[in-house]
Amino acid sequence: MKIKIGTRGSKLALWQAYHVQDLLKKQGVDSEIITIETKGDKILDVTIAKIGSKGVFTEEIEEQLGDGRIDIAVHSAKDMQSTLPDGFELIAFGEREKSHDVLVSHQSIDLEQKDLVLGTSSTRRLAFLQKYYPHIQTVPVRGNLQTRIQKMKDGACDALWLAYAGAHRMEFDDMIVHEFDPEKFVPAVGQGSIAIEVNTSLDQEKKEAVRQAVNHEASEKCLIAERSFLKKMDGGCSIPVFGLATIKNDVLTLCGGIISLDGKITVEKSCCSTTNAAQKVGETLGEYILDNGGREILEEIRKHQAE
Repeated sequence: MKIKIGTRGSKLALWQAYHVQDLLKKQGVDSEIITIETKGDKILDVTIAKIGSKGVFTEEIEEQLGDGRIDIAVHSAKDMQSTLPDGFELIAFGEREKSHDVLVSHQSIDLEQKDLVLGTSSTRRLAFLQKYYPHIQTVPVRGNLQTRIQKMKDGACDALWLAYAGAHRMEFDDMIVHEFDPEKFVPAVGQGSIAIEVNTSLDQEKKEAVRQAVNHEASEKCLIAERSFLKKMDGGCSIPVFGLATIKNDVLTLCGGIISLDGKITVEKSCCSTTNAAQKVGETLGEYILDNGGREILEEIRKHQAE
């Protein structure tokens, strides 16, 4: 058996693919890594929200899954749209890294500084800034992590707002100058975990081998809850929906919500369930958020993005 692994070509994406390859190797499964350039990698002069595609980082990879050129695709779970195209499924989630956000910089940072400029293209992060630090200016900084850090060093911004997982995996820990509280700045759904996508027609033996090697049960339960919530909200990369599930003593707690683009309105709530009801708790939370102001925020955001 040989597994063909599809991935984006950035250093972080390749780190994830090699990590999956190592896990497969430990189970005695041979594999090959194939790099694929996506729309999100090619278009770097506009924000993700303005590209106008739900599969910004997945569409081209799914084409190769569909015709059998690759067997599995390794993604950052946070990049996955809430509803996959027909014929595709997620079969495994890697063990989650710490999920919180951080600031990376080559200088010390004071968030109260009036002329501070942060680099980020995330609508969620931009909205949280409007809520908690409205004085801070931002600039969109796209590209792989190394490219963004170079842009920062060249003067585009004072610091980059990133996921801890990416900064840590790329060994930029010594550049982390601030760590955001995940209870206050709730991360994006799936942040910190790797997702494995396949064509539903993939050989069952290969599916089972991949799942056995890669899947982390607790992370999977959390991601099922979060993605169920995201699906109910019909959210994606361009919508400031946030969600984080944690497990303690077989109790799954899901905190999630949505924030308006100007940061003035936040609708959020926490729900608890057993780990076996992960999907249901995500749906329940989504219904609550939509019925208590979330639907109006979504409509306003979509109206703004259509302008």
